[in-house]
This record gives sequence, structure tokens and C-alpha cells, in this order.
Amino acid sequence: MNYTGPGRAGLLVLLAGQLLPMIDFSIVNVALEAMAHSLQASAIQLELIVAVYGIAFAVCLAMGGRFGDNYGRRRVFITGVLLFGIASLLCGLANSVWLLMLARALQGAGAALIVPQILATLHVCLHGREHARAIGLYGGIGGLAFIIGQVLGGFLIAANIGGSGWRSVFLINIPICLIILLSAHKVVPETRNSQRVSIDLAGTTLLGSAIASLLVALSLGPLLHWSWPCILLLALFPLLLKRLWQVELRLEARQGSPLLPPGLLRLPSVRFGLSLAVLFFSSWSGFMFAVALTLQSGIGLSSFQSGNAFIALGVAYFIAAMFSTRMVGRYGNLGTLLIGCAIQMAGLLLLMLTFQLSWGAIGISTLIPSTALIGFGQALIVSCFYRIGLSDVPKHQAGAGSAMLSTVQQSALGLGPLLMGTLFSQLLQHQANYQQAIIATLAVEWLVMLLLVATAIATRRQLQPQADG
Repeated sequence: MNYTGPGRAGLLVLLAGQLLPMIDFSIVNVALEAMAHSLQASAIQLELIVAVYGIAFAVCLAMGGRFGDNYGRRRVFITGVLLFGIASLLCGLANSVWLLMLARALQGAGAALIVPQILATLHVCLHGREHARAIGLYGGIGGLAFIIGQVLGGFLIAANIGGSGWRSVFLINIPICLIILLSAHKVVPETRNSQRVSIDLAGTTLLGSAIASLLVALSLGPLLHWSWPCILLLALFPLLLKRLWQVELRLEARQGSPLLPPGLLRLPSVRFGLSLAVLFFSSWSGFMFAVALTLQSGIGLSSFQSGNAFIALGVAYFIAAMFSTRMVGRYGNLGTLLIGCAIQMAGLLLLMLTFQLSWGAIGISTLIPSTALIGFGQALIVSCFYRIGLSDVPKHQAGAGSAMLSTVQQSALGLGPLLMGTLFSQLLQHQANYQQAIIATLAVEWLVMLLLVATAIATRRQLQPQADG
């Protein structure tokens, strides 16, 4: 079946749709202090407000892709934008922490309907140079959205439009959703698979249950002093993963379409890609959460200043993303990944030193050298993620492999603020010192990155030559 390409207007609508859910991962970070005062939210509740969005996004992502394949990608894209807009309105009107969490979960579900349709539509409709250009824009926006969210959030809270305060970071989504909804029918082509693919409901349920058990245990454990219900939930996590593996094996044996295909998990490149996703993306989102909270609550920067503190990181990320293809051509994917890790780790050390030596005089300019290094390194790491993870995946399983990597990536992004946030909160509780708490948290992230480097070196022989191609 031949499809007409989306054209420039359609491409803009699709990329605007991508920008919405990606920005909402980070835009909340700069509103944390204002939310805490307005809703009387604890540190643990703030972590949940950030994390529940990413968890819902991750759990529903593969199902969202299947819905698009079966029922039409434009239709599911529009449904996702509508749900995302309604959820954003509920977030903006929420008068309690728990209602805000529920609305954030609905946002995540809407995002999971939106994002898979974008890449699939571009892949089906565009070819050659247009395809490469569109995929390049898709990748660039995905990375920059994290930084745009921080800066935009700070600006909106400082502007305090109509006295909306932190609520504006959610309400700003509504006019954008309306524009997309009014335009999508006219400029985005409808595509779907010629044959319907069954949805792995059992796998999705088990994956969601596993992630939820870990999420609840880690969030409530410190608050309830690790009482037996928290320990039980934590113990359920590996048991649910084992059951998930058994279900997926059985479905694969019946020639079904498992959410996490066991055959792909046997490939060294896929296993390393999943390890990279867990270690790096959880550290990344946790870093953004802990540093944003430190800049506002610990140092006393305004939301606007806190958001602007990440501009250098975003600019460096963009520059590195532009050079990443050339670097991969020269050093290979694994070599570029290791260079990116080294640069980011150097930036983390410099940021720790900055917090140690300049705590009383930290401003936006003080943070530029370290955050620029971190952003440059992050871009190189992200550019290698899908390249390495999909390097051994057969073409007929490219969709399943991409969905699996994306699911784990989004899970890690959702769990990051909770894991790093819990560590940061515990350190702050025991030391009552923001300076030492953030330095220790960054040190732990540095060690996680060291583990990633060690894993890459240990599996280098298994990953070559594909990882260097």
C-alpha cells in the first residue's frame, strides 16, 4: 500500500505532538518548590508526581504502538492528543497531591498513544533524504525537549499568567493540543498495518505490575521505615519479572507477538542496550530532578533562574547532536559512547566541585562550564542508544525491538526521579545540608556511569563489529 507523505505542515504537526509529552517529563521539575507550598506536598510525593507520568508512559507505550498499527495511526495520535489535553487540564485544576498524581498518570497514558504513531508514520510515509531529515529532527527534538521543558517551566512560573503560578506548566498544553487537533485531520495521512497484530495484554499487565510494585516500595519504604508491606512489594518485583519472562516465552513459542520478545533479549547488543537504558536514562532524569530541587530549595534560585541554569546544557547537547553522526563514523558507536561517558563524567566531577567551592555564590554563569560538559556527553550517549541496541535486530523485528528499547527507556526515565530523589531525600534528612546531599547524589550518579563504562568494556568483544559500524 502506498501512502502520501505528511508534507511540511504534517511534519510540523507530528513533531509538535512529539514535543508535548517529551517536555512534560522535565517541565514539572522547576515547579516542584511551588507545588510543595501550594499542595503541602512532601519530598516523596513530589517524586511520585514526577515519576508516575513516566511509569504510565512506559507501561502503555507498546500497547499504544499496537493500537496505531491496528486501528490507524492518525486516529490513535488524535485520541492521544485529546486525552493528553484533558489530563493537562485536570493537572492544572488539581487541588490535592493525589488528584494531581492521577491526572499525571492520564497524561502518561495519552503520551503513550501519541509518540509511537509519530515515528511509525514518518517511517511508512517518507523515503530517502526526506526520511533521513525527518528522523534527524525527531531525534534532535526528543533530546532537546528535556531542556526546553526546564527553561519554559521557569519562564511560565515567573510570568504567573493570570495568577496561575505552577498550574501554567500544565495549562500551556491545552492551546497546543487544540491546534494539533484542528490540524491533524487535514495534514497527517492515515496509515495502518494490512494485518492486525494481537496485543499482549498479559505481558503489559505483568510489566505494569512489576514496575508499580517497585515504584510503590521505593516511594513508601523510607516514609514507612521499610515496614513489611514495603518489603513484600519489593520482593514481588523479581517474581513478577520471572512470571513475565515465562509468559513471553510461551507466547513466542505460539508464534504470537510478545511485548518483550525473548528471542531479541538473547542478542548481546539488545541486552547491552537495555542495560544502557536503565543505567543512563534513570541517572539522567534523576539528575534533572535533584539538581532542579537543589537550585530552588537549597540555593534559593527562582523557578525562572533554575530553568535558565540548564540553557548551557541544552545548547551543548544540540551542538554535540549535530556532530554525533560524524563522530560515530570515525570512532564507531561504542567508541562514541565511551567518549560521551568520559565527557559527562568529567562534567559531573566539575559540577560537584562547583557546588563544593562556590555554594554561597552559585548563579547561572557559575554552572555553565560543568553543565555544558554534561550536555555534550549526554548527546553522544543518546545518539548511540538505538544504534547499538538495534544493531543485531532482524529487519522484520525492528518494530518490536524499538518498542522494547523505548519501553525500558521510558521506564528508566520515570523511575529515575524516584530512585535518585529517594537517595537525595534520605541524604538531606540525615545531613540537613543541601550542599552535601547534592554532592553525594552526584557522586552516586558518577559511579553509575562508571558501571556503564565497565559494562561496555566488558561486553565490547560481543558487541563488535556491529557496535563499531
